[in-house]
Order: sequence, then structure tokens, then C-alpha cells
Amino acid sequence: MSEPNIRTALPDDDEELGALDRATWSSLHAVTPRPQPPYRPFFDERHAPGEFLVAELDRRIVGYIRVVPATSLACNAHVRQIQGLAVADEARGHGVGRALIRAAMTEARRQGARRITLRVLGHNTPARKLYEAEGFAVEGVLPEEFLLDGKYVDDVLMGRAL
Repeated sequence: MSEPNIRTALPDDDEELGALDRATWSSLHAVTPRPQPPYRPFFDERHAPGEFLVAELDRRIVGYIRVVPATSLACNAHVRQIQGLAVADEARGHGVGRALIRAAMTEARRQGARRITLRVLGHNTPARKLYEAEGFAVEGVLPEEFLLDGKYVDDVLMGRAL
């Protein structure tokens, strides 16, 4: 598998990103219910194309990452937060997630950020290992924050300097 091309999402990517989002849905990383028809658009007033970076292989979107300001506060403008990362099943294990995380950090730096943070479910070991390999450290844990599939799951806060 070749290196993915990483670019900013475009409005025309809505349908392909929506399909990817639905295909990769799992209680391993999602706290919202499984999407059901009729499906809502991927982009909306709270999720703009410019907030997403997409990974393409052979002109097909195989992953995305969302990078946004952590809050709207001026005193927090130096922090970006990853709020969503998805990689198509067939592209997993080929460096797509790693490439997206690195591109997100580059974009955050370009925007003037000094820190980047994220939240990951405690039971999502593959994602936690990937974030740790990219320099993220656990900065806090909200014990049993979510009840998923009948089990209580921690919400793990991770971050790193840029």
C-alpha cells in the first residue's frame, strides 16, 4: 500500500465521509448510537469541511481526522483538539492513522497552536497505543464516564506539546 495523500476535506466529500463514518462506527470509540437511516449529512453547521483532514489512497478517502480549537476562549486559543479519527478497515495497519495524526499536528502548528489534546475511550487500546507512539501522554482520566454495551468505560484525556 502506498503513502496516503492527506488534504483538507471539501464540501463534495460529504457523502464519501458519511459512508466511511458509518462503516467504521464501533462502541470501541463511539459514545453515540449507531447511525440509522435516514442518514444526516456528514458536514453541518457544527462540522465544517475545513476542520477535517482526509487521507486518500487511489483517489478514495480511507480516513479522516478532525482538528478544532479546544474551546472558543481567547485564553485557550493556543490549544487544538482532535475530535474524531477514523480509518477504513482495509487501510488499517498501513500507517494511515499515523499519517493523519502527524498531519493534524502540522496543521495545528500552522494555526499557531502550542498544544494538542484529545479524548479516547479507556478500552480503545489500539488508538491509545497509536497516540502514545506519537508523543501523547495521559493527562487525566474520567472513571466510568460512559456506559457502553452494558459496561462502564473510562474517558481518557491525552495531550502533548507541539
